[in-house]
Amino acid sequence: MKILILGAGQVGGTLAENLAKEAFDISLVDNDPASLQALADRLDIQTTEGWASHPDVLRRAGADDADIIVAVTSSDEVNMIACQVCYSLFRTPTKIARVRAATYSSREGFFSKEHMPIDVLINPERVVKQHIHELLKHPGALQVLDFADGRVQLVAMRAYYGGPLVGQALSFLREHMPKVDTRVAAIFRRGKAIIPKGSTVIEVDDEVFFIAAREHIDAVMAELRKVERPFKRIMIAGGGNIGASLAEEIEDEYGVKLLEYSAHRAKHLAGQLADTVVIQGSATDRDLLLEENIEQCDAFCAVTNDDEVNIMSSLMAKRLGVRQVIALISKPAYVDLVQGGEIDIAISPQQATTSSLLSHVRRADVARVHSLRRGAAEAIEAVAHGDSKSSKVVGRRISEIALPPGTNIGAIVRGSDVLIAHDDVMVEQDDHVILFLVDKKHVRAVERLFQVGLTFF
Repeated sequence: MKILILGAGQVGGTLAENLAKEAFDISLVDNDPASLQALADRLDIQTTEGWASHPDVLRRAGADDADIIVAVTSSDEVNMIACQVCYSLFRTPTKIARVRAATYSSREGFFSKEHMPIDVLINPERVVKQHIHELLKHPGALQVLDFADGRVQLVAMRAYYGGPLVGQALSFLREHMPKVDTRVAAIFRRGKAIIPKGSTVIEVDDEVFFIAAREHIDAVMAELRKVERPFKRIMIAGGGNIGASLAEEIEDEYGVKLLEYSAHRAKHLAGQLADTVVIQGSATDRDLLLEENIEQCDAFCAVTNDDEVNIMSSLMAKRLGVRQVIALISKPAYVDLVQGGEIDIAISPQQATTSSLLSHVRRADVARVHSLRRGAAEAIEAVAHGDSKSSKVVGRRISEIALPPGTNIGAIVRGSDVLIAHDDVMVEQDDHVILFLVDKKHVRAVERLFQVGLTFF
């Protein structure tokens, strides 16, 4: 499969790196030769220098035979025009574009073949906002990921001393909670993956990924750590697109304060937000944080466009008494440094965007993909098709399916029913099967597992 990526910035570069590891044919376009060279030096990809929306540049980059175009330059307009050019001149089958401005995306029917032929719209700010909102709903979670339209959730959390399940085997979970069905999909201990068995004992500081129906998530979380009080007071640092939209979305649920450095922007936000207290000042001003009673805040979300400000303000907020701090961090190297220390959760907007794109490049029928642990692991919602003759999964019990190493089936969604994956559960046609891969190198094997044989046709 040939994928044409337009834009070698942080999102485009991260996407190229992820897809190149999976042996896709990647062609990258940008007008900055230095960015292209830096990526070409370490990735097996083709690069083309030039303006991403120009037909001659796109033709040189291989648009004639590209299967997918992903336009993620810093300009909405360039991304949209590039998709139009690829549709009109090259008949590119799938066109994906990053469009940030709400004035475009709010126009119903605008993105269609008759008007602006874009098949998939990507808005990184919206993805990050939704991710943070889910984390605020589940105090103590490191990640909360939706599958099957939110009926099933995969949650990552760290096991803390004093949790009921810590020091116990996983088989104890079913005995202790007979009315709640859940499955531990993976455990990461000191950075290494452990394939969970009934005899596996949870240790302090284990990063545990478990899957359950949405209504059971909080009950299972309570088994891994002391029960957290719901959040009531939230402070947001940064009044840009993410900070402003997050405040607008959660101000009816929490008491929200928003810190914005720019006086002009702060004044604008004060008039736009109904119930949020907008404060003009620096997020790294210790005196200002104390003046605004930072120690009474339950969560601090640093979402400015400056990684260093986000890290320093989060560290300061944590030391001043905030229960949970969340920092938006663009540089991948910084994420690895701070995650799991005093900063509870580091969110990479590039990784969040990559997750939303991956489902469109998979060869099987994939409804949703989430990239986990900075791209090392992956959770996939695949749809089972065919019958027992044409499919390697349909008509088979989970115990009979030849899963690749390090791969677990966590749950099956059948219509409105959620079935946690136990060995005797049978996979049926059109089931949504949720899998967890601790190593992404087995993605191709999972795809082949869900591809239908020729006898089906």
